[in-house]
Amino acid sequence: MPPAEPHAPRPRSRTRPRNPYAPLFRIPGATAFTIGNLIARLPMGMFSVSAVIMIAGARGSYALAGAVTATGLAATAVVAPWTARLVDRHGQARIAVPATGIAALGSLSLLLCVHHGAPDWTLFASYAATATTPNTGGMSRARWAHLLKGDTQGLHTANSFEQSADELCFMLGPVLAAFLCGAFFPEAGTLIGVVLLLTGVLLFAAQRTTEPPHRGRTTAKDAREKSPLRARGMPTLLATFLATGAVFGSMEVVTIACADAQGHKSAAGAILALQAAGSCASGLLYGTLQPSGSPRRRHTLCVTAMAALMTLPLLAATLTGSLLVLAGALLVAGMATAPTMVTGMSLVQERTPEGRLNEGMTLAVTCILGGIACGAAAGGWMVEHLSPAQGYAVPVTAACCALLLSIARASATNTPGRRSARPRAASAA
Repeated sequence: MPPAEPHAPRPRSRTRPRNPYAPLFRIPGATAFTIGNLIARLPMGMFSVSAVIMIAGARGSYALAGAVTATGLAATAVVAPWTARLVDRHGQARIAVPATGIAALGSLSLLLCVHHGAPDWTLFASYAATATTPNTGGMSRARWAHLLKGDTQGLHTANSFEQSADELCFMLGPVLAAFLCGAFFPEAGTLIGVVLLLTGVLLFAAQRTTEPPHRGRTTAKDAREKSPLRARGMPTLLATFLATGAVFGSMEVVTIACADAQGHKSAAGAILALQAAGSCASGLLYGTLQPSGSPRRRHTLCVTAMAALMTLPLLAATLTGSLLVLAGALLVAGMATAPTMVTGMSLVQERTPEGRLNEGMTLAVTCILGGIACGAAAGGWMVEHLSPAQGYAVPVTAACCALLLSIARASATNTPGRRSARPRAASAA
């Protein structure tokens, strides 16, 4: 049975609703797929922390734990776009459920290999299998784009909600994982994460009435011509996501190092949670605003704000050395990241060819993950060779690179005499 047609957008009212998020969840099926998606998304912030605690505790090597999680990240960068392409071609339910099953088996295999002292290579192989985990956040955004087609304000609000949900899950996930592994047994975080992932994806996939239609099989020529990578402005936009990911990765490593240098390593999690809380709050607030101007201009302004606010942690760490002041600076700095991500994802939705939305958004997420890895490495090098406080120069540099890329992309897109190679997607935000 094919998915139902998208609900027609409600006529615009002259007076804006007091709560702009309420109309989203009056759409039949929206609350159900959102609950399932949130349950499935929470483990994304749990698995890496759980793996590190589990492996380091059993093998006594953080180097091995870090190498295993890095291997999983590299495998995800390769496999995730392919999985998203299959989702666009065959539908969310038909691909997401078996892909999640494979990823769950990989996590359970890792748990058993660690528990029973299997050779190190089995840990790498097991964690690499988790790369088939579908991009549940991307699939949820694709549903909103389908349900709110033609409703620019509604889609802006939905994208803001999704970004705030991302921040909330990545804020609570590591805390929950650390609690489970410490309060019960080292494998508890991974085990509960698998249960939550399977439950959430099954509940999400069961909501067939809100699932966007799949495009079916295409020829090899069409697949090449309609690839999101060939869309005008997309390569530079993805590079911007890569630089934004470097902001996140470096900020995490440098903050932990700063707290450790002052003998308060245990406070690093709470300090980083403040950054995520600032981003979550600003994302929800941003969703209540009426977007003005083009998405390109809004994105450049948001990246400019992010680059400016990222100087606050650097100043707090170098001038005061106080963790309390640093925590406040990170709270304020985090307020620019959610609007940057919301406008960036809106541009991805605008530029991605029809029928390839999951693939386009997964490419963006893959670039963010790659940027996190690069930023973590650069931040660690700065901390090791200079000082923890000076390490905050890395997120500032990464944010400035994102700003230059955003300006370059906007300039190239506005160049007269150039025309896009494809029609604008119907789901433009």
